[in-house]
Amino acid sequence: QVQLVESGGGLVQPGGSLRLSCAAPGTIFSRAVMGWYRQAPGKQRELVAYITNGDTITYGDSVKGRFTISRDDAENTVYLQMNSLKPEDTAVYYCNAHVVLQYTSDPSDFWGQGTRVTVSS
Repeated sequence: QVQLVESGGGLVQPGGSLRLSCAAPGTIFSRAVMGWYRQAPGKQRELVAYITNGDTITYGDSVKGRFTISRDDAENTVYLQMNSLKPEDTAVYYCNAHVVLQYTSDPSDFWGQGTRVTVSS
């Protein structure tokens, strides 16, 4: 079982910043597409951003220009820098690893436990 360990959530005022981190096992990190998703109360889980092992990046429309995803292959960690936070960014943020495991042919998805981000004054 692949375990993703997230950290960095919390309470922040509108306009503030937070950085989320997600550590993954070294056995899969270099081959994985790493992403962040979020789920607000009463809403479906939505894409925030993902980054491939070739550093191709995609952002959800609602966070473009405010959030930055990056990965450190030496530390097996993906980061989400969130700036200019808004109350509507309040959600539980989940780390995702999308990867084809050794001896398999189809990709698998693994999820972290989630970290809560609350943007409120």
